[in-house]
Amino acid sequence: MTIDISQFYQVFFDEAEELLAEMERLLLGVDVAMPDPEDLNAIFRTAHSVKGGASTFGLTDMSEVTHVLESLLDRIRKGEMALTSNHVDAFLAAKDSLKMQLDGHRHGASVDQEAVANVRMVLHDLAEGLVPQAPVVAPSYLTAEAKSQHPTEGAHRYKIELPHVEQRDISALVDELGLMGRVKVTPLDGGRSAIIITTHESLEDIIAICSFVLNPEDLKIFEAPALTPEQRAIEAAERKRIEDEQGWGFFDMDEEAGAAASEDVSDDERGYGFFQPIEQIRALAGITNEAPQPAAQQRPDPIEASEVAAEQAAEKKAAKKDPHAESSSIRVSVEKVDQLINLIGELVITNAMLEQRSSTLDPMGHERLLNSISQLGRNTRELQEAVMSIRMMPMDFVFSRFPRMVRDLAGKLGKKVDFITNGAATELDKGLIERIVDPLTHLVRNSIDHGIEMPAARVAAGKSEAGRLFLSAGHQGGNIVIEVSDDGGGLNRERILAKASENGLAVSENMTDEEVWQLIFAPGFSTAEQVTDVSGRGVGMDVVKRNIASMGGTVDIRSARGFGTTISISLPLTLAILDGMSIRSGEEIYILPLSFVVESLQPAREDIRDIAGRGRVLKVRGEYLPLIPLYQMFDIEPRITEPSEGIVVILETEGRKAALFVDELVGQQQVVVKNLEANYRKVAGISGATILGDGGVALILDVAALVRSSRQLLDDAIVS
Repeated sequence: MTIDISQFYQVFFDEAEELLAEMERLLLGVDVAMPDPEDLNAIFRTAHSVKGGASTFGLTDMSEVTHVLESLLDRIRKGEMALTSNHVDAFLAAKDSLKMQLDGHRHGASVDQEAVANVRMVLHDLAEGLVPQAPVVAPSYLTAEAKSQHPTEGAHRYKIELPHVEQRDISALVDELGLMGRVKVTPLDGGRSAIIITTHESLEDIIAICSFVLNPEDLKIFEAPALTPEQRAIEAAERKRIEDEQGWGFFDMDEEAGAAASEDVSDDERGYGFFQPIEQIRALAGITNEAPQPAAQQRPDPIEASEVAAEQAAEKKAAKKDPHAESSSIRVSVEKVDQLINLIGELVITNAMLEQRSSTLDPMGHERLLNSISQLGRNTRELQEAVMSIRMMPMDFVFSRFPRMVRDLAGKLGKKVDFITNGAATELDKGLIERIVDPLTHLVRNSIDHGIEMPAARVAAGKSEAGRLFLSAGHQGGNIVIEVSDDGGGLNRERILAKASENGLAVSENMTDEEVWQLIFAPGFSTAEQVTDVSGRGVGMDVVKRNIASMGGTVDIRSARGFGTTISISLPLTLAILDGMSIRSGEEIYILPLSFVVESLQPAREDIRDIAGRGRVLKVRGEYLPLIPLYQMFDIEPRITEPSEGIVVILETEGRKAALFVDELVGQQQVVVKNLEANYRKVAGISGATILGDGGVALILDVAALVRSSRQLLDDAIVS
């Protein structure tokens, strides 16, 4: 009987992606000097499980990479080879290659076969104890087939004798030459070293590369004889012997050997381990869902240490009570969850209609009916909350992306950074959690590049050599607050004011610190002295604020010179359902998101001023705010044209306030947000729509767009 395993592909893809993320997390947290055997075993198991699943589904490209990776990991965990930073770098590069291959099989994305071949060669070199080349894209002068099958065929071999130089110069030269071929370092008499390179490049190109590090006149370069067929055969035989010892026979076992070994090989060794639930893999590895902390990060302040210990103790206690808690879950597609949420939204609307229709009935004559409708309303609210919680995802989904980025970026800039996270279990709506990734990436990169100082500068300032970068999330009321904080040099008020003045922004020395910090969100604003590929082009911070504002959030900055900077982001928990204020203008009813509403009032006639050519402003407790008549924005026939006879709602967004003039306030309610653009088209000043209890449609106002479009805001100095 033939079993169709194609139905399990999606299961393998999901588990493989989780396993690769787990592998990266473990690699970033491993102590290279004294690795924990359990960590090494856990890393090995993730590679083994991915290999087993890939082999079962015939994904040979992934199984080949994971087999080499698994074999090298096996030697390290058995103590046959010491773990080094080169190993960790190569393993992370292998993880990236596997993720790329996985996306290729899953989504049809392009796969850089040159990079994959290069990673495999690096892993082979490490297994043989050679100095590896950098795990980057392989040179373009070789075809993918030539690199993967015959990486040295037809190549030249050169021996470069170096003068007495520092080890860092040798490492730099090896890294550069490693881009051209296979490199090996050998010792010479007198403490000198020589580099043997096998490459398809010309001698002139090699000398040109060397000249960036050393004086070409100090080099002695010889063309080493090419390997004879016998030497190549010996080398091939030796490589095969090593590969056989490492288990490469898995891929080319004949039927007799397979039959003979079948009785002694477990299902897990055949590669069926991919069916093992990810929760069991994590349990065997002793891994929790919290993001790993490098060794330097596991020594926080005493208060922090006590909090961490309490959290870990609570987690262990909960695990003992219910050891199978993690496994009691199922995978459900996002489309099904969204469909369920839409249906709940329709149920909420239908319940609101019933309540409105029944409000005119006689309570005495229809008591049982009204009680049933009331009970239906309570059940609907509970069901709505339960279904909305399905859409919520932990912030660890975002936080887990940053340890690798922090490690790589800090190494590139020559800085030392301890990355600490808190509140990774805090939940946020899936739609928001995907959109917050890019803004947080900008903020984390800026903190490392601009905030945290170089190690020497930190020591001179009396700080620890390694800077601290904190990423935290927590609930405050109906919002979630995400903070990116560093203990670096803080913002430079004078430099920001000077740069803002140079860019033509209106500034003054009397501005508060909060107002000065907001200047960095101006388009094209940057105080970087040099433009790098990390930051300094003035692109990013204005995009950060605009993206967060589009999600109904706000950004706040706190900074102290010499002590660091904290950027705080406040977001609503979800965009699917929001608390709104119903307002009327003419015959139309609109919804204002309550998160933007400061207060509402009926203004006095003397507080309203006319500004020639700029409309009117309203004086509220000594502050002049631009007055926005809603009926003018949407060309509505108003009932009231005089603000003193109507209602003014004070709105605040992006650090600016405005007064919205409407006819009256209708009420306050929770509304189900419907996407207007998907069902009709994009309308300026409107962010969505909802259905009211009477069946009518109410538009939800885009407060940020209304405030920006107000003519009065073109000039801050309306009233001096």
